[in-house]
Amino acid sequence: MMRNLVNGAVGGALATAVYSAMLMAADRAGLLEEPPPRRFARLTLPGRDKPRRGENVLGTIAHFAFGSSCGSVLGLLSAGQRVPVPIGTAYGLLVWYFGYQGLAPSVGAYPPVPKDRPGRQAALLAGHLLWGTALAFALNRLRTEKAPTADLAPRVREQVRRVMPTPEPVSAR
Repeated sequence: MMRNLVNGAVGGALATAVYSAMLMAADRAGLLEEPPPRRFARLTLPGRDKPRRGENVLGTIAHFAFGSSCGSVLGLLSAGQRVPVPIGTAYGLLVWYFGYQGLAPSVGAYPPVPKDRPGRQAALLAGHLLWGTALAFALNRLRTEKAPTADLAPRVREQVRRVMPTPEPVSAR
C-alpha cells in the first residue's frame, strides 16, 4: 500500500511537470491571463490585488503538492495494478472538473466553467487530460510487479523450439 502511495505521488509529480510545460505554452499563447498556480498562491498571500514576492515559488510548490497528492490517490486506487490509459485520462478530467467547477470558484480564483473564458477552460481541460494520461503512463512504469510477461521470453523460446527444433549436429566422419 505504501509503495502504491509513493508511486502515485512520484507519478503525480512527473505528470505535473508535463502539465506545467503545457500551462507555460498556454500562458505564452495568451489563453490564461495568469497561470492557475500563481493565482491560487496569490489568494493565500496578503494583498491579493497585486503581485507579491514569492507567489511564483509558492504556486509551483503548491501545484506539485496538489498534483502529487492527486496522483497518490490514483496510485492507491490502482492497488499496484496496471492503470489503463483511458482511466488515467478520465481521472485527469475528474480532477479538472472538481478543481475548476468546485474548488476554484469557491475560493474566488476563477468563475465556474460555464461563466469563464472558453479559451482558458479549453487549455486547462487539455492540460488535465494530458496530466491524467501522463499519470497513467508513470504509474504503469513505476509498478514493481510487472505483468506476467516478465517470463514471456522463456515461453516464447520454448514455443519456437517446438515449431523449429534445433538441428542435430552433423558428425564429422
